[in-house]
Amino acid sequence: MNDISRDEVFGRIAIAQNNMIDFGIDALFICTEAEFFYFTGFRTQFWQSPARPWFLVIPAKKSPIAIIPEIGLHLFKTCGFKQVITWPSPRPRDEGISDLIKILKKFHSIGLSMGPESSLRMPLNDLLMLQSQVGSEWRDATPIIRKQRMIKSKNEIKFIKKICNIGGLAFSKVPKFASSGDSLISISKQFTKKLLDFGADYVPYLAVAAGHAGYCDIISPPNEKKVETGDILILDTGATFKGYFCDFDRNFSFGKPNKDIAEAYRLAWIATENAISYAKPGMAASQLFDIMNKTIGSDNSSVGRFGHGLGIQLTEWPSVCSHDHTTLMPGMVITIEPSVEFGKNFIMVHEENIIITDTGAEILTLRAPSNIEII
Repeated sequence: MNDISRDEVFGRIAIAQNNMIDFGIDALFICTEAEFFYFTGFRTQFWQSPARPWFLVIPAKKSPIAIIPEIGLHLFKTCGFKQVITWPSPRPRDEGISDLIKILKKFHSIGLSMGPESSLRMPLNDLLMLQSQVGSEWRDATPIIRKQRMIKSKNEIKFIKKICNIGGLAFSKVPKFASSGDSLISISKQFTKKLLDFGADYVPYLAVAAGHAGYCDIISPPNEKKVETGDILILDTGATFKGYFCDFDRNFSFGKPNKDIAEAYRLAWIATENAISYAKPGMAASQLFDIMNKTIGSDNSSVGRFGHGLGIQLTEWPSVCSHDHTTLMPGMVITIEPSVEFGKNFIMVHEENIIITDTGAEILTLRAPSNIEII
């Protein structure tokens, strides 16, 4: 078993089975990394190989069945599943499909995630053949999985708190190793090393941007650009611990910032503070967006959302945006991420991670300073 206890994993399966009965789904078909990890506890980087698909079938009233490549059997045995079928993958002519057909033919209705933010991690031709030969009714299981995964267990929260703390420690060291004349690649490498030194398992996501008087995007990979006095630097990390992400950023000014930068930073910080202060169970994600949007002013941001869920994926449900009316509930981990537009195409982004509690919200990240940090 990888980090999550067997009791918790099989408890998740039991909850899913109860929900499947309510939705009239006889079996849940899993083929993506996040859901496979969530319902098995099995964690491996071997998902990076697109040659081999992995499958899990969860019947509504029987034990789950894993259909996996033979190469993964030894490690998967630690998960405690009784029914495991393997095949010598890669075998493009039949990547476990014949076994899946035999299993799925027993069920009248089969659930598969088909909605927003879902994906397919198997050849489309194989899925089409599977659906054709099984002949069952296929239904969208997105609501079942979304509802369950949005609420984090104590262990999940523990892992997310841990990686948030690791991220905070790494950010605190940036002023000590970053200086004018350093390239973004050099700063990124040093920052990544700090994350790993402090205990992160991996750093799957790191966006870096810098520019004189501001930056224009927050999704760029590092490049050879050298930071100079007057530049604003943002580092946005999605590091992991035990399979769980943090996702937050920090801004730094090389030298004293100009008035526009200082004001944009302060406005984003206040919007973040307001959202954290007002967040509580029972309110809608859209209300959280409205709080930040009102603080910033609708003319000062065109970003589609100001945050999202967080867990075993860098971005999860819900979206903190005007059209997502998901009710916030205790156990939800949310990023608070307002964005302020200023000057000539410049943006200022803040991001913190919080958990919704019974009475409000608890911040998981070490809060950014109220004024931009100067290097």
